[in-house]
Amino acid sequence: MMFMKNSSLFARLTPLALFLVLIGCSSQQPSAVGTITPTKTSTPSPTAATQTPTPSSLPATASPSPSSGTTTTLMVTHSKSNYMSFLDPASGRMEKLVVGKAPFAIAEGPNHRAYVSTAEGVAVIDTKLRTRLALIPYQADVGKPRFGEYRSGGMGIAVSPDGKFVYVGVYLDGGKSQLEILDTEKLAMTGRVPVGVRPFDVVSSLDGREVYSIDHDGYTVTAVDPFTLKGRTLEAAPFGKGGFEKPHYAAVRADGRLLLPYQGRGLVVLDPKNGSYTTEPLTGNTHQEGVTLTPDGKQLLIVGIGSAGSATGKPNLTVLDVNTYTEKILPLSRMHQMVASSADGHYAYLTGGVTYADTGWNGMTVVDLSAGTTREFELPDYPLDVQLMTNN
Repeated sequence: MMFMKNSSLFARLTPLALFLVLIGCSSQQPSAVGTITPTKTSTPSPTAATQTPTPSSLPATASPSPSSGTTTTLMVTHSKSNYMSFLDPASGRMEKLVVGKAPFAIAEGPNHRAYVSTAEGVAVIDTKLRTRLALIPYQADVGKPRFGEYRSGGMGIAVSPDGKFVYVGVYLDGGKSQLEILDTEKLAMTGRVPVGVRPFDVVSSLDGREVYSIDHDGYTVTAVDPFTLKGRTLEAAPFGKGGFEKPHYAAVRADGRLLLPYQGRGLVVLDPKNGSYTTEPLTGNTHQEGVTLTPDGKQLLIVGIGSAGSATGKPNLTVLDVNTYTEKILPLSRMHQMVASSADGHYAYLTGGVTYADTGWNGMTVVDLSAGTTREFELPDYPLDVQLMTNN
């Protein structure tokens, strides 16, 4: 493993990266969270989605659709607002649905359900009717809802393989974070477990027996048994604990190992059973954020925002073979945060709402993964997470 000394790291920073280090990289340490307590359930009247016309910057025929001929619907969180949207990337037409203030991430479950982490609670969505069925408050006291990179509330979110539970990482002021468990039948939070600081992402094991919190400011992964409510801290700091060398998002490979990219310099392949990992070389040389697997599970799409910390390159998208680690690097003209794949794996959809101190933009980029071509279009209110809706 390779470690960066602080003096070397700061000597290589660009002015923008130095600015981001000072304001966008907390070194807070995790602390314990209280025991399990019951919580009340908030179930407002269903709220229906409202349509927004196609943006003038996006001609109806300009954005490609999957070759299957089926309609692609993306679910997008608009982080500077209180809504998510159902977006047709071929036309740019979107339907807004109020979910809760400062929505962060989306996880789709079975039976036309989706779940959105917000600063207020977890929104339960009927994706067929496109209505909000409930807003479930957290067990933790997240205070008055706020916006911005360090707002308290829900961050990463995942659904158990059987759809019975939702797991959400909740960040609290003062550095505390916890994983909370939502029972999808009771529509109530039923447990919580301390995790590392600022859980950017939450992913479930393939068999549903463990849940993994990707602890951005803890430089760790917390493996949680959702049945016993016990957690194990797994180290995940291939380049040391400093600056931007942090875990952000992860994907679970078919063999159960977690894939976590760092700085376009290394891919951590983590075995959660024993906490051991290897670091495979990456060459993107860019600060890496969102990831997703293509539907066939063969390629990992990795978003790179550009220069920060030990990464000195420009924004790009890495298309990585998860078995051979062969890379294809596609340049981008702007920063992005998250990525989704089309159902046929031909297109990638990237959001412009970068979390670092408002350094992103109000829009989305569509990438043709075969040709390497890109096109951009506008989306309002700082789009952050994007997920392909499979239950159309």
